Amino acid sequence: MKVKICGVQTVEAAKAVEDSGADMIGFLFADSRRRVTVGEAEKIAGALGPGIRKAGVFVNAGKDEIDEAIRRAGLDYVQLHGDEDGDFARSLDARIIKAFSHASPCTYREMFSFPADFILIDSGSSDYRGGTGRVFDWSALEHPDIDKERLILAGGLNAGNIRAACSRVGPHAVDLSSGAETDGAKDPEKIKDIMNEVRSVNDGENL
Repeated sequence: MKVKICGVQTVEAAKAVEDSGADMIGFLFADSRRRVTVGEAEKIAGALGPGIRKAGVFVNAGKDEIDEAIRRAGLDYVQLHGDEDGDFARSLDARIIKAFSHASPCTYREMFSFPADFILIDSGSSDYRGGTGRVFDWSALEHPDIDKERLILAGGLNAGNIRAACSRVGPHAVDLSSGAETDGAKDPEKIKDIMNEVRSVNDGENL
């Protein structure tokens, strides 16, 4: 199971994520208390090695804005949280993560037919289209139209429930933000705890 730590705002936080062994960091370019500018993301990305992937989170941003962020911050993935359609996603020069709320009117078949490398499902229902820090009913994800190999699970995840997320949902990856924070800032110790739990899960899968 892969791990993405989202809402990274400082070089120090990014290095803590990288040093922990997480697979991906996320920069929020949409309205959020964790928002960063393209210039800030460029500086943070420049401090990282080539091994960790970088994702940019956008909500209904224009193509020029996204293209600039891809170029300057070296984004590997673009995570779309708005009303973007498939044609728009295909026009971008990056791999695509498309986010949906579990309460979306879209069916799971419709979600997973979107032309994206991964489909992120979160608790939704916030002013910022995600990032509520709340867990939703994972039993809804036991559905034949969900491709677990493309599923990224988000919403209220932390070191205390990562094992349950793996055993009950079995996503390809998990996406955490507030669960890796203390008082609104990324906490290196919590990030280490998260990755220790994930390593235990992954070691068990390899037995």
